[in-house]
Amino acid sequence: MEFCEKLQELRQNKGLTQEELAEALYVSRAAVSKWESGRGYPSIDSLKEISGYFSVSIDDLLSGDQLITIAQRENKSNLRNLCDLLLGCVDLLSVMLIFLPLYPKPVDGYINSVNLLGYVDNSRVIINIYWVLFIAMIVVGMIKTLMVCLRTEKGRQTVTVLSLGFSVMTVLFLAMAKEPYAVTLVFLLLLIKGLLIYKRVRA
Repeated sequence: MEFCEKLQELRQNKGLTQEELAEALYVSRAAVSKWESGRGYPSIDSLKEISGYFSVSIDDLLSGDQLITIAQRENKSNLRNLCDLLLGCVDLLSVMLIFLPLYPKPVDGYINSVNLLGYVDNSRVIINIYWVLFIAMIVVGMIKTLMVCLRTEKGRQTVTVLSLGFSVMTVLFLAMAKEPYAVTLVFLLLLIKGLLIYKRVRA
């Protein structure tokens, strides 16, 4: 007997609706419906909940091969979530572009390094563009991190594309504005993002 049939039988033997079972397992009714229709398997945590709720072993619910498949799927999902979380953290590190002394400021014939808050030697328009780009990357990082924490899948790809887009624009703009220290930092962050995205795609 397949898992979907076993789950349906266990539920019906207890006289439960899909919605009542979903409430007992702290999942959505759609998840229970998907499991019972054979369109997917629960996570390891949900399997433990099902096993405990119906007082049956996980081995009675699934075969060894099915368990391995679920574990592999969950490992890939966890790796993708970790990569997404790290992507968000990398964007949050863009705050360094505001507070680190990366910008030149001539004083009495010497070049001092100042942070963005004390940088006044460039055009006001250019400095405002810096602020817009840096804050945009920080906001994207906050959104990405929040999406991972809330386990929201929808829109993650869009946020990743925005993250890459802002990083590339920032690198190009800083290079044109001849800001060597800042452009080096953003380029390194962009490389890290590229590696994380590669790792996520390969997962």
